[in-house]
Amino acid sequence: MSSSEFDLAYDALRARWPESTEERDVATPYGPTRVHVYGPADGTPLVLLPGGSATGLAWFANSPALGESYRVHAVDLLGDVGRTVRQGRPLKNADDLLAWLDALLDGLGLARTHLCGHSYGAWLAVRYALHAPHRVDRLALVDPTQVFAGFRPGYLLRALPTLVRPSEGRARAFLAWETGGIHLDETWLRLYALATTVPGRKLIAGGRPPTAGLRMPVLVLLAEHSRAHRAGKVAERARRTLPQGEVELLPDATHHSVPFTAPKELNDRLLDFLARDREDRGTATR
Repeated sequence: MSSSEFDLAYDALRARWPESTEERDVATPYGPTRVHVYGPADGTPLVLLPGGSATGLAWFANSPALGESYRVHAVDLLGDVGRTVRQGRPLKNADDLLAWLDALLDGLGLARTHLCGHSYGAWLAVRYALHAPHRVDRLALVDPTQVFAGFRPGYLLRALPTLVRPSEGRARAFLAWETGGIHLDETWLRLYALATTVPGRKLIAGGRPPTAGLRMPVLVLLAEHSRAHRAGKVAERARRTLPQGEVELLPDATHHSVPFTAPKELNDRLLDFLARDREDRGTATR
């Protein structure tokens, strides 16, 4: 694959975002970070972290609705594909990711924000909420991996060929298996499949974070038919460990396709959860 193929696929998915979306490259000690920004300038900030190989553009089906009320900041993750560049301080471990997010929020001028992550991005969101709880008002986790349960062995076995000998064809075959053969958005699918072939990616692995330490309101949205893990098992553990948690299943959704399988349902549940922050603040000032 040539870099131009990936860039063309990236630009094609970028074109699916609202026309007024801004592209920002925010300086951090680890290099400039690409952030797709949409929504009213005075809107409450909402930072979106994607899953691995997905780029911040993966929220294309969610940004129009979320950006009606919130200032959306969708991030290309450090160490992954996209237009975030690794320069300067080396990325070695999870602590570096947390320091990078600190610097990113500073660069965006966000003292506090709502934070939402999908898959690997949800794992990172949990780690950050534990690291800097004073900066996270509400935390939303969309089919989080390595948070409440590990990957199913069958999922890892199916993913192995894509990891060992990455190709667009193998990535497409893996996604077809995980999503049960449902129709996938071709623009997203091509970018994701090409992303798996990009050399030099460095996704930081880490153990499960101590979710019982989360003190802010947390929403967990699980894909009913996720093959990455057993949704029922994850739901049970999430309800047991989260003191201020809400756990819901998104029917018919699969792990990789959940942001855009039924975007209205995901958007509605997320917006309802976030809106209650305004209600809480209004009650507190009376």
